[in-house]
Amino acid sequence: MKVNPELIVRAGLTLLNEIGLEQLTLRRLAMDLNIQAPTLYWHFKSKEQLIDAMATLILAEGVPALLPRKKSADWRSWATTFGHGLRQILLHYRDGARVVAGSRLTDTTYMEATERIGTRLIEAGFSTRNAVVLLSTVYTFTVSFVLEEQAVFPTRGQRSPAYNLAERNARLDPEKFPLMRQSATILFDRFDQRYKESLKLILGGAAETRIP
Repeated sequence: MKVNPELIVRAGLTLLNEIGLEQLTLRRLAMDLNIQAPTLYWHFKSKEQLIDAMATLILAEGVPALLPRKKSADWRSWATTFGHGLRQILLHYRDGARVVAGSRLTDTTYMEATERIGTRLIEAGFSTRNAVVLLSTVYTFTVSFVLEEQAVFPTRGQRSPAYNLAERNARLDPEKFPLMRQSATILFDRFDQRYKESLKLILGGAAETRIP
């Protein structure tokens, strides 16, 4: 079987969804591809290199989700679409946020999209610095949000036993931790709702820095 880097990366993403990032190794991927490990090492010298390539493909193929359909949309729509689109891209893959977090991109496809978004923010009255800070804030918040979300739901729709809300609250004294007991469903359930609320708060603060 003749392999190339793209085929390896796509196979890596398929395997990622099956077994998760911890169990993903170059040797296991070589077995799935029915090739010898040295053949795989010829293209990727380490798991880190493979993850960089996987993260690059995840973001590059998700670019359409980062941009609003109407290019005339206001700055809030551009920023909101970027955040919601990024979250859905990461959730599409098991451990997607862990793969992308801290990875070094190997091409500029994703950056071409953020260049367009940043330019639109500047046109809407943000300084270059504030446009970059806003985009990076939405990015880092979204990645960290999905990291937590995928810890609670490693497989979409299937809650980890470690996040049993009833057991969590049973360990908390209701007189000492009334707020923490009420926070359980807010923090570890209904992630869609909390993400929307959180992003709205971020954009509300960003609006204060915009020059009309």
